[in-house]
Amino acid sequence: MTKADLIEAMAKDAGISKSAAGAALDSFIDGIVKGLKKKEGKVTLVGFGTFSKGRRKARTGRNPQTGAEIKIKAATVVKFKAGKKFKDAI
Repeated sequence: MTKADLIEAMAKDAGISKSAAGAALDSFIDGIVKGLKKKEGKVTLVGFGTFSKGRRKARTGRNPQTGAEIKIKAATVVKFKAGKKFKDAI
């Protein structure tokens, strides 16, 4: 499902225009991003799941074509843990 498909489904289910559904989805995504940017960096949606941020350490990897060692930088990553209702629905 693409973003456009999701907007269309939201508009149909809620009985609103596609532009309003698109604005609502963009606002939802912005809210999650802003929540994760904070120091604590955690957004919980009861029944759906929890978005959190984590830290991945720097490490050494290998180039699969040449086999040469490469350095992979440390990075901040987003984690998602599905809630019980979401798991049960799938």
